[in-house]
Amino acid sequence: MARLKPCRLPGIDERLLCGQLTVFENRLTRAGRTIDLNVVVLPAFDQKTKAEPLFDLAGGPGAAATEGATFYAGQGKRYRRRRDVVLVDQRGTGKSNPLSLPGKRTPQDYLSEMYPVDYVKSLRQTLERRADLTQYTTSIAMDDLDDVRAWLGYDRINLIGSSYGTRAALVYLRQHPERVRTVTLIGVAPTYLKMPMYHAQAAARAMELLLQQCEQDAQCHQAFPQIRDDWTNVLSQLGREPARVEYSPSDKSAPVNLEIQRDIFAEKIRTWMYGRDQASRIPLIVHHAAQGDFGPFLREAIRPSIPDFIADGVYLSVTCAEDIPFINQEEAAKLNAGNPFGNYRVFQQTRACSMWPQGKIPPDFREPVSSNVPVLLFSGNMDPVTPPQRGEEVALYLPNSRHVIIPQAGHGFDGLAEPECVDRIIMEFMETGEAKDLDVGCLERMVQPPFEKDPTDDRAVNGGATDDRDEMDHGRSTLILRGHQIDLVILKRHDKLPAPLESACRWLSFFPLIKSSLK
Repeated sequence: MARLKPCRLPGIDERLLCGQLTVFENRLTRAGRTIDLNVVVLPAFDQKTKAEPLFDLAGGPGAAATEGATFYAGQGKRYRRRRDVVLVDQRGTGKSNPLSLPGKRTPQDYLSEMYPVDYVKSLRQTLERRADLTQYTTSIAMDDLDDVRAWLGYDRINLIGSSYGTRAALVYLRQHPERVRTVTLIGVAPTYLKMPMYHAQAAARAMELLLQQCEQDAQCHQAFPQIRDDWTNVLSQLGREPARVEYSPSDKSAPVNLEIQRDIFAEKIRTWMYGRDQASRIPLIVHHAAQGDFGPFLREAIRPSIPDFIADGVYLSVTCAEDIPFINQEEAAKLNAGNPFGNYRVFQQTRACSMWPQGKIPPDFREPVSSNVPVLLFSGNMDPVTPPQRGEEVALYLPNSRHVIIPQAGHGFDGLAEPECVDRIIMEFMETGEAKDLDVGCLERMVQPPFEKDPTDDRAVNGGATDDRDEMDHGRSTLILRGHQIDLVILKRHDKLPAPLESACRWLSFFPLIKSSLK
């Protein structure tokens, strides 16, 4: 730890340890441009009986792991009883030569397609002045991570990752098996997933489960008795013609006219199923939209969200090398035909990758990862992107593993009651190194929040209508991010966050979802 220096990070009261490890951008030639990897260590509280550290791998791809320091300095302090927590910004993210373009977003930007052509071209042109975009794949980044492990003097480590972080953890496990003590995977993304080929399929499954829950919930069914028809009708209406609505920004600036396209509306709905807190508002949003009132939709859509914290350059460098080249376009079009979420994501990312340099991956990259290391896998039954099927597939090649399904979870467990249940299970797993006999009974108590009911006040019918979620203290808005699990939550000013709320705000999206031309 002598290589690190005491430091303070915004919003964290204690002193942490920070440093940079310089690696070659091109690890093969070991020449030319270098990258300073940003490293933050949250020290174990008991240094005398210290056990193997925990390395938390961020998702995205493109999120910064060091953003997770807020969690491990607060609600997640218990992880540090006997373990250092190590957060490394993967190359291209955070403060490790970030591959992103800052920019201010207009209301219409929040409703633009994922990867506009001009944006991708500009992004590539700008980033290539300071980066070889073929050198930011998962395999390369995981060799970086092992350099950090050795640099800090650790022999073996515990890995935790969710979403894309699970792929990263699996790749590290394959490339450096002797260095891994345990692995925890949450929302499992196999190396062979061909993202986003199956996004629409997983989303349709999750949406069906959500509609069933609304129909079986007395209050939701009473409020929205034709919710299934509402969903079909709004997609049909938008498919015939985009909606055009007037929106009054919350900053009191002049109203603007916005266009809402079908594919983008559906994609927004898909992303809101990631967390059960946002999913609880979907019936209300869909019902109003089917009546031509897009106010509830716009209140949710026009606000900072997951994509604002994803480095697009990393996202493209990873998926354009590891996923898109292996998608059979005819097969994808056939698979997603008739799906309410359609082939939108496949089209957007395939087009973007046609304009992006393609990195190389190892010959065995897409093979399932096999290992006897203890692995604990979590899947959310309501997950719209990595359903339990993925966890089952990965576990088949991990004989010393256990796959646990959280009945009411989406792509994370934000919005559920007793979110600390998962932390207790993970900590017990890391202590014992044994997944088979864990007590997971508390998962049944992780129930979803109630569906949001129609407002009873006199809010206007456009997106400028106010509600308590629109009131934001821009001076001191609180962002609670956990590196491998990020769902952006914008909160009013708090001196102290309620523990369940802080714990619930820790999840990272699998992928950036609705993109704008300006980040």
